[in-house]
Amino acid sequence: MEGSVLARIAAVVFVAIAITAAVVEMGRDEEGQATRPAATLMPETDPLRLEQRRCQELGEAAASDPECLAVWAETRDRFLGRERDRTGGE
Repeated sequence: MEGSVLARIAAVVFVAIAITAAVVEMGRDEEGQATRPAATLMPETDPLRLEQRRCQELGEAAASDPECLAVWAETRDRFLGRERDRTGGE
């Protein structure tokens, strides 16, 4: 290998390491611990999440279960950011 090619490879490796170190450092809070933004957004016990699990366990039977259909509608509305009328209709 020529010296200039080796120097370019070393420079690229150095830049890649520097970028990786910067990204890791930006992901830490003041105490040096890695942050977990998703954990702060989700409540610890979400009743909708529990119902989603129940419907998942039902398998194909969930397609005809009215409670699962309501859970899926609520999940879809949350995902799309729409407000739902909680009294039974949209």
